[in-house]
Amino acid sequence: MRSLPFLAGAILFLSAPAALRAQQAPYTGQVRIARGQDVTPAFEGWMRNADGTFSMYFGYMNRNYEEDLDIPIGADNQVELAGDSGGDKGDDEGQPTHFYPRRQRMVFSVVVPKDWGLEKRVVWTLTTRGKTNLAKGWLQPEWEINKEVIMQEAGGGSDLENQAPVFVSGSGAQTVTFPHNVTLTATAQDDGRPKPRSVRDIEDVGAPAPTGLSVRWIHYRGPAGVSFAPGSAASGYQKPVTSTTTASFKAPGVYVLRAIASDGALTTFYDVRVTVK
Repeated sequence: MRSLPFLAGAILFLSAPAALRAQQAPYTGQVRIARGQDVTPAFEGWMRNADGTFSMYFGYMNRNYEEDLDIPIGADNQVELAGDSGGDKGDDEGQPTHFYPRRQRMVFSVVVPKDWGLEKRVVWTLTTRGKTNLAKGWLQPEWEINKEVIMQEAGGGSDLENQAPVFVSGSGAQTVTFPHNVTLTATAQDDGRPKPRSVRDIEDVGAPAPTGLSVRWIHYRGPAGVSFAPGSAASGYQKPVTSTTTASFKAPGVYVLRAIASDGALTTFYDVRVTVK
């Protein structure tokens, strides 16, 4: 069993107008770049499923500190199944097309059959500003992950009794006419774990205390230009949490808007397809 790989980036500071729009960080001497960089996909590991199949997990590193990027499904954003073994290209395997700044973990997974051999690959390729990066996933034994590994990487401890939040209700698919907005709602509940720690525990561990359940909305797929009001997360402890937001769009298209429920250690997704005519 291994820890999830961390796609390390330098500890960077805010950019300023210039050819690279950057300045030196006084405490590190390194550069923090706001925009103009690429996105690197990351293979997070694989997990066994109850039916014998395997889930291959992927995330990414948007090297920008401020710039969101949009990479439509196609030649610049595709997933290839079997990869180096010469398999078929899946192209669209549920990967995101909207990329938030910095490191985003466990963003999506690809399920492969139970007879998937060690020699086979799942390859996610992203091309940004002419630069191509890829992540290759395969069933290397050391890359197997489980719930405990995920919780530890999230900084949520290792409470094996903790269960991921569950969405109990949410908006269905929506169709609106541009430039109209759409209001979305999702409700999740949790088991109350991880339990809040005392101040002394927090100081000993060096990590923030769990704050209970939170639910927030993000732009997962679709054209550039989605904004949410409110843009903040709804939260609560040992009770259902409902997040209601109004999404506005800058262009027609087909979008996937995602609600993310997190207990500070495990997360669950709820996706809503919105068609803007």
